[in-house]
Amino acid sequence: MLGAPHPILSLAAEPVDPLDPDVVAAAADLLATLRHEPSTTGLAAPQIGLSWRLIAFDAGLHPRSRSWAGELVVVNPRLTSASHWDDGREGCASIPGLTADVRRASRITVRGHLPGTGEPVTIEADAFEARCIQHQLDHLDGLLFLDRVPGVLSLHRRLHSCDA
Repeated sequence: MLGAPHPILSLAAEPVDPLDPDVVAAAADLLATLRHEPSTTGLAAPQIGLSWRLIAFDAGLHPRSRSWAGELVVVNPRLTSASHWDDGREGCASIPGLTADVRRASRITVRGHLPGTGEPVTIEADAFEARCIQHQLDHLDGLLFLDRVPGVLSLHRRLHSCDA
């Protein structure tokens, strides 16, 4: 997994064909990496070195989860609605040791496609799952959670592994 300040983490990712065998293989790699990191609830393709619009997430076991779309990979995801903004603590596998208070929507709708079939998918998420998905979408736009921090007073050392 790539860590900051790797340059790929600062680039906007490119749309991909959900039927492309390389995309399907990358989706499997994302899920395998996600499963191997039990404290991680989401990953984006740039974090594994691919500048592609592809995210994986599974927030179901997190104690702050209310919604759960399942263990899912979405190709070319796009945020179509966001509401009920609030602050919450986030961390990132690409920036170990730090968390921060980040303002995000607590209710979202995301549309994209499933790898392998290209089937359209719509995810309605709230609370922690919504935060996790938005965090991954930021990676696709070349943003890290630190880019959303209003100041140094919002930063915290990571004390445990259950942060976003």
